[in-house]
Amino acid sequence: MGLKEDFEEHAELAKTLPESTSNENKLILYGLYKQATVGNVDTSRPGMFNMRDRAKWDAWKAVEGKSKDEAMNDYITKVKQLKEEAASA
Repeated sequence: MGLKEDFEEHAELAKTLPESTSNENKLILYGLYKQATVGNVDTSRPGMFNMRDRAKWDAWKAVEGKSKDEAMNDYITKVKQLKEEAASA
């Protein structure tokens, strides 16, 4: 299986993470997913009254500069980690 297929499989797995997954971890996954699929941030930062979208934008900006392959690998690793944590909880 290639990296892209493995990434897509883990993107589906991420949808089954428990509700108890922290917002911090969800934002990390979001940033890595956007970096892997879109690349560097290509929009302006949302205004301060739009806290949710601003946090998502910040998470994406935090991984700016990573290659798409590197972001895919980091995403896969993070999903595996969160699945293992959920299984042992």
